[in-house]
Amino acid sequence: MSVFTPDSLALLLAATLNAGTVLGLAAMGLLINERSGVVNLGAEGLMLVAAIAGFATGVNTGSDTLAFMAGAAAGALLAAVFGVLVIWLNTNQYATGLALSLFGAGLSAFAGIRYTQEKLPERPNFAIPYLSDIPFVGPALFKQHPLVYLAIAFTAALAWFLYRSRAGLILRAVGESPESAHALGYPVRRIRLMAVMGGGALCGLAGAYLSVVYTPLWVEGMVAGKGWIALALTTFATWRPARVLLGAYLFGGVTMLQFQLQGQGIQIPSQWLTMLPYLATIVVLVLISRNPTWIRVNMPASLGKPFHPGS
Repeated sequence: MSVFTPDSLALLLAATLNAGTVLGLAAMGLLINERSGVVNLGAEGLMLVAAIAGFATGVNTGSDTLAFMAGAAAGALLAAVFGVLVIWLNTNQYATGLALSLFGAGLSAFAGIRYTQEKLPERPNFAIPYLSDIPFVGPALFKQHPLVYLAIAFTAALAWFLYRSRAGLILRAVGESPESAHALGYPVRRIRLMAVMGGGALCGLAGAYLSVVYTPLWVEGMVAGKGWIALALTTFATWRPARVLLGAYLFGGVTMLQFQLQGQGIQIPSQWLTMLPYLATIVVLVLISRNPTWIRVNMPASLGKPFHPGS
């Protein structure tokens, strides 16, 4: 019997969209950060804190919407603290981001102790009428949580914002040459802080989606490196929203493939299958690192560099 039947392929595609949404939302948030010139290595910690915030809210209220709002708010709040430290107090962006990641892991583990055995209320099955009944295409594409479709719409909106709007042009200018933007009268620090908070909110939304929809449960350390994969995705996609989403689906597909192969009884050690997403990340980073000029041309010129208005 064939390993991949039409039904199993449809399920794999549906699971790919589900998994890719987590990575896509987080990577989009990091893209906004980096377009403003700020590197945030704390995505893992942001997602963990947002995951427990969203899950706890979902358990206590039964509302996905409130859970997502709580996750986004938790991500934005922690990102604001990070932003104040690196933008106004001029701490090292890389060290502060790593500290945020460690802090988020510890805080989420402590806050989540009482929620490890909790379960979310039953939610309705999501399906688009008529379209979800189409053979193969329906189960693959039209039975997703609404946030999957919102993530796709947001990608298009973000691309328009960055390349077609005045505000997006200003944001990119701040990431390319903050000195020039400051000379033209733009509040560089405030713009960077808003970008960092917006990116943090998206990372928080990704974390809440992970614990409320994708899993759905709370386990300590459940983000399991997805924040780091999202960080790699921004470079892999050369800071372009559409490429970020496509890359997220690629990595999501690799992640889901391991479960598909295990379910089909393929005789491959489970450790090798578990390695697949992380191995794919390393391979992609190695390949794109072979051409540093290509990265340098596409990377925001002031990425990771502090800005001092008085200097």
